[in-house]
Amino acid sequence: MSNKKLNIAQIHWGFIPIIGGVETHLSILMPELIKRGHKVGLLTGSVEQEKVRYQYRGAEIYRSPLFDLNWLYQRGLDGLEKEIIQLYNTFFDELKPDIVHTHNMHYFSKIHIKTLEKICKKKGIPLILTAHNVWDDILFLKLTRETNWSHIIAVSHYIEKELFGVGCNDKNTTVIHHGIDIETFQPKINSSNVLKKHPQLKGKKIVFHPARMGMAKGCDVSIKAINLVKHQFPDVLLVLAGTKNIIDWGENQQKEIAYFIDLVKTFGLEKNVYIDAFSLQEMPELYNLSQVCIYPSSVSEPFGLTMLETLASAKPLIVTNSGGMPEIVKDGICGYVIPIKDFETLAGRISMLLANDQLRERLGRSGRQTVKNHYTKEIMINQHLDIYYQCLSEISKK
Repeated sequence: MSNKKLNIAQIHWGFIPIIGGVETHLSILMPELIKRGHKVGLLTGSVEQEKVRYQYRGAEIYRSPLFDLNWLYQRGLDGLEKEIIQLYNTFFDELKPDIVHTHNMHYFSKIHIKTLEKICKKKGIPLILTAHNVWDDILFLKLTRETNWSHIIAVSHYIEKELFGVGCNDKNTTVIHHGIDIETFQPKINSSNVLKKHPQLKGKKIVFHPARMGMAKGCDVSIKAINLVKHQFPDVLLVLAGTKNIIDWGENQQKEIAYFIDLVKTFGLEKNVYIDAFSLQEMPELYNLSQVCIYPSSVSEPFGLTMLETLASAKPLIVTNSGGMPEIVKDGICGYVIPIKDFETLAGRISMLLANDQLRERLGRSGRQTVKNHYTKEIMINQHLDIYYQCLSEISKK
């Protein structure tokens, strides 16, 4: 069974050029499965100017407005059942999947997952969920507990614990941390391209906030901290990674960015805060330019791929004692863990790191070694395949 080449259906609401943790995770997971000889298709939401069907590094991409959460939020979910059934049937007829692997399908829409559940049961195909997030929400509770998942993958022990807390079966849940390409993210990356495009970064002490812009990611905390750091380091520059392409269920993103810009103006930080949209290809160069990376999440962060990118790039990382973040960043070993919303402590840690080259290098080396030992894409793929074959074996015994 474990040598069988599989047809694997991945299903998620968004994919590149939509930028987010799940989207980035899929951009790593799918090509690696294909390298192992498996066939992979992704059913995802439509994006303006993107084709309905195309290949991404060997994976077949199927786009539909029926999975575009931004469109669904405005339109509503009523009256879509027949179209969703037809979409699934077309996807299944073409891919003929052995495994269906969904991502964050335990939230947003009952009709999408319940229709999929019926089809998988009828065809005898394992239905796997990766829970990248949890929510304090009745729909989340119902879909997580009442869907007949063959297996649930949690992206951190924090998420696993939260799933147990709402009644999920611990025997049916496995933690698989994300993994990344340690050749793409590594020290000594040439940053000439990003400097040419963003000359404002030259000669600055860069503090990089790599997570997407939002209150939940602690961007306001970062701005308040830099307002203190600038007194000791006038040439400090906080780089905030905005993006034009996100899933904005609830349409809050632009309001929050407007608040951050107003905060920058209030403190007179126009020369100390730089906001722009960066592509995935530019991220390794940005890490290389940075002296310190920060991720002061204000919510219970489930994991955060940017943590692994930072550590693999041998940069010290400051995070909050939030969700799954302390599972990865050990205080005083590869970075620092601080209380939520504590911009003064954040400013103190940033200033200490900017003032001490030796400390930055020591923490950076330790972070790189941590990723090499535990969080490579190869480790992650092996763990996913173990779950796929386990689920297939269990179905064959029924």
